[in-house]
Order: sequence, then C-alpha cells, then structure tokens
Amino acid sequence: MPPREPELPEGTDQIVAGASAEGNEGSGGFVARASNGGARETTDRLVTQARDQIATLRDQAGEKIRAYADDGKGKASGLLEELGGVLTDAARSVDTRLGEQYGEYAHRAAGAVSNLAGRVREKNVDDFVDDAKEFVRKSPVVAIGIAAVAGFALVRLLRTGLDDVSRVGRPRDED
Repeated sequence: MPPREPELPEGTDQIVAGASAEGNEGSGGFVARASNGGARETTDRLVTQARDQIATLRDQAGEKIRAYADDGKGKASGLLEELGGVLTDAARSVDTRLGEQYGEYAHRAAGAVSNLAGRVREKNVDDFVDDAKEFVRKSPVVAIGIAAVAGFALVRLLRTGLDDVSRVGRPRDED
C-alpha cells in the first residue's frame, strides 16, 4: 500500500476529485448534503419502506405458521382418532376377558380420547391460542412448570439426537 499523504483523513487512501464538501460546490462529486429537508424526506421514505417490508414479512411468517399449525392440528386429531380406535378395541378385549365391569373403564377412556379428537378437529388455531393465553392467565405457575418440563424434554431429545449423529460411523463401545 502506498504511503499516505499527511493531509488525508484517517482511513482515506486518496482524494477523489469533486468528493469534498468544502469549497467544491458544483464539481460533480457525490456529496450527501441536504437541501431544504431533502435528507429528512429521503429518511422518512426509507423508514416507511422498511416498515412496510417488515409488516409484509410479518404477515407472510404468520400465514406460514398458521398453515403449519393447521397441518399439525390435523395430524394430531388423526392420531387421537386412531388412539381412540385402539382403545375401543382394547376395551372390547377387556370386556371379553375380564368382564364388562372392567371394560367400562376402558370404554370411558376411549370415549374421552375420541371426544378430544373431535374437539381438536373442530377448533381453529386461534381458539387454541386463546385457550393457552387464558390458561396462562389463570395458572401462571402451572404454565411455567409445563414450559420447564417441555424445555427439559426438548433439550434431552436434541442431545440424544446429536449424540446419535456424532456416533454415526464410529464403532460402538462395548460395556
């Protein structure tokens, strides 16, 4: 790098003709200078554009999240319906093996799971969000406990998955 001339400001390698704001008023260089609030108008316009872009991205993200939530809701209700069917079959088996007295409990459990599946299917995502907000307002301590347990379970799941990925290709240790 060539030696710098002493009159240049720090970080400048060379003088560009017309780029100085002092004394070179119509020299054709690029100088950011406001005239009659032009910079303010430009700044306002850029801020407005940024806000519009943020609002658009937020709306798009909300739509994607809602679509994923609807898909998850459909899968959950399907799984609950299948579980209800399995419990109904198990209740019939209990009826024949142990008697209807014990089978009644299994039938109630199967009915409860089937009812839950129907409620999940009928509700929309906004209803679930509202229910969750109401639950947190009514029982914040329980909500924090549930969040802590869910977080712990998620971390354990991720660690197990990462441990499994790191073991791929390595010989298994014999205990």
